[in-house]
Amino acid sequence: MYLRKTIKTHKGKTYTNFLLVESQHTPKGPRQRIICSLGALAPAPREQWLDLAHRLQARLQGQSSFPPADGPIETLVKKVRRGRPAPAEESPTPASTTITVDPERVTMEEPREAGTVHVGHQIWQQLGLREILQRAGLSDSACQLSEAMTLNRLIFPLSEHAMPDWMRRTAVADILGVDFSSLHDDALYRNLDRLHPNRERIETELAEREKTLFHLDDTLYLYDLTSTYFEGQAASNPQAKRGYSRDKRPDCKQVLVGLVLDRDGFPKAHEVFDGNRQDRTTVGEMLDSLQKRTGSKPGATVVVDRGMAYEEDLAAIRARGFHYLVAGRQPERNAWLGEFEQSDDWEEVIRVPSPRNPDQEKSQVRIKRRQQGEEVYLLCLSEGREEKDRAIRESHEQRLKKDLGKLQARIEKGQLQEEKRIHQAIGRLQERYPRVARYYRMDYQAERKTLTWQEDREKKTIAEKLDGGYVLKTDRQDLTAEEIWRTYILLTRVEAAFRAMKSPLLERPIFHHLEKRTQTHIFLCVLAYHLLVAIEKHFLDRGVHTSWWTLREQLSTHQVVTVVLPTKEGKVLKIRKGTTPEPIHREIYATLQIPAEVMKPVKTWHEATT
Repeated sequence: MYLRKTIKTHKGKTYTNFLLVESQHTPKGPRQRIICSLGALAPAPREQWLDLAHRLQARLQGQSSFPPADGPIETLVKKVRRGRPAPAEESPTPASTTITVDPERVTMEEPREAGTVHVGHQIWQQLGLREILQRAGLSDSACQLSEAMTLNRLIFPLSEHAMPDWMRRTAVADILGVDFSSLHDDALYRNLDRLHPNRERIETELAEREKTLFHLDDTLYLYDLTSTYFEGQAASNPQAKRGYSRDKRPDCKQVLVGLVLDRDGFPKAHEVFDGNRQDRTTVGEMLDSLQKRTGSKPGATVVVDRGMAYEEDLAAIRARGFHYLVAGRQPERNAWLGEFEQSDDWEEVIRVPSPRNPDQEKSQVRIKRRQQGEEVYLLCLSEGREEKDRAIRESHEQRLKKDLGKLQARIEKGQLQEEKRIHQAIGRLQERYPRVARYYRMDYQAERKTLTWQEDREKKTIAEKLDGGYVLKTDRQDLTAEEIWRTYILLTRVEAAFRAMKSPLLERPIFHHLEKRTQTHIFLCVLAYHLLVAIEKHFLDRGVHTSWWTLREQLSTHQVVTVVLPTKEGKVLKIRKGTTPEPIHREIYATLQIPAEVMKPVKTWHEATT
């Protein structure tokens, strides 16, 4: 059925009439038959006429609507029925297209969180990760498991042992179209082993895909390190060692994770190092990995912190044709004390909140540019950093004195007698408190069996004068003072990446005891961070400052449910579908340029149960 509008003019007047028309097959071919005239009653906007005709047809055939039809439809039905037989006399409509539902028994079951999974899945597709994994030689099943495991790290990180239950509690199976009802953790562990040898290839293709998709700049690389600790001894992992812990867990074995980001915060390469490696020893190896992953060309600038600002590190950067921008080490900062004390020639810059951290307070920084030979030095004084430096120094100083007192007590009680072991204990304290140990002269007198320490007031006075001050160094001659400073500040994006990987993506603690599974666990966290950065990038490009944490909370209310429709014929129709997205869901999906429908409805018939 459909509606037809006719317009006639009689004696200067125009008359509009609406007809309900249906098509019929006749020996002479298809013909249109007018069922009745609806008069001048305008039924609805023209784009809704076909839908209105279908609703009229359903009501004329005796089908009850749920919810009940509105008033205008019932008015049109009564008008049509004046010239038509009652519904009981109509030929019955096939059961496949018409059902009578008992509204009192309609229920919904198996609600599952879908919004977060839908977003993660769509971004996974945008980045072409399924095709990248397939080209790496992974089967369809391995691709599906890899995606599900990465989505878990993005949405609600759990161990591989707990992941299968999480997949069954969410709409992962509905959205990916995979049955996870019988999935066990063994399959996930085996999938880690399949991913392990393909990590480099996947990361290489993904970096190239993101560069094209988001028009990324490849002239700047930000490199930093962090540590990630283990629960357990990890005896089968030769990389698990005790070292300087950024997680404040010196009691645990750890590995180091090196990460290179571009200007926009997208990962370009990562490596897992032994837990006791010094930062400075990783630079050359990390740059080699970067060049293998990205094919980076000479001329780019590498930004690193002071822990990797030794001369051998700068030589490694120059040897690969890169420029460098680093934070100067303590001796270099001390050498500029006179310039720091002079009040002239400073210029002020304002540190505005990062787009990824809009709640950060603005801070004022004074900078001064100086040049020595082929290197440019930038002296920086930060008001906010001055208080922080003082507080950290005083805290470390108190802890050092306390630990020295404990060591002295052990010696006096005879618990530690061997001179070699005493000097080793002193060395460990110097290593634990490098910021303040340099201001103290520590000495063990074997004859008296006493430990003494004395403050070097001159060195400490210099440190106090330099609170809030730091030095940047670069071989870039073309940058202004403000450009040097703002480029270096981008290094905080690596710190933000580590915070995201450790907290919402739950990279730590590591429970795997095998080296290759530890490395693949970290690789999955990096993959999840790729998704996170891509999601936030969509919003930043539209001037919206938000975080994945906020989006995750907002999306959690969009679900997939099963609507159970008991019919009066004794059958039960179950429709598995997504709930209607709320305005905030639609806004998020529109920004990400993904469909609002999380899945195609799935209809199944069942026998009624008593």
